[in-house]
Amino acid sequence: MNALIAEAKKVCGDFELRKNEWADETYSAGEVSATIQTEAGNIYTGICIDLACGIGFCAEASAIAEMLKHRETHIISVVAVSGDRILPPCGRCREMLAQVDSRNLDCKVILDDTNAVLLQELLPSHWLETN
Repeated sequence: MNALIAEAKKVCGDFELRKNEWADETYSAGEVSATIQTEAGNIYTGICIDLACGIGFCAEASAIAEMLKHRETHIISVVAVSGDRILPPCGRCREMLAQVDSRNLDCKVILDDTNAVLLQELLPSHWLETN
C-alpha cells in the first residue's frame, strides 16, 4: 500500500515542478496523481487535467488509459493523491474502474496509509455485480 502511495506522490510532485512552466489560472494539470496496480503486478500512473471548460479528466482516468494501452484491465489496488492528501475516487472514476472490468469491484481503494476498502463498498448494489 505504501509503495503505491509513494509512487503517486512522486508523479504528482515531479509533474508539478514542471507545471509552473506552462500552466495559467484557467487550467492546471498534475495537482492530483493516481497509481494503479494490476493483477499482473504492473504499476500505472496518471495525472489529472483541469480545464476551464470542464473537458479535463481525473488522474484515475489517465492511469486507466495507460493500463489499457498495455492490454490490461484487472486492477488490484488504486490510490489518488494531491500533495500529502490521499483522495477517494470521485463517482465518475468509481464507475469507470468498475466498467473497465467488473472484477475491479473487488479492487482495493486506498483511503490512507493504513486503510483500504473494496470498490464495491463505495458502489453498493452496483448494476455490474455478479454475486
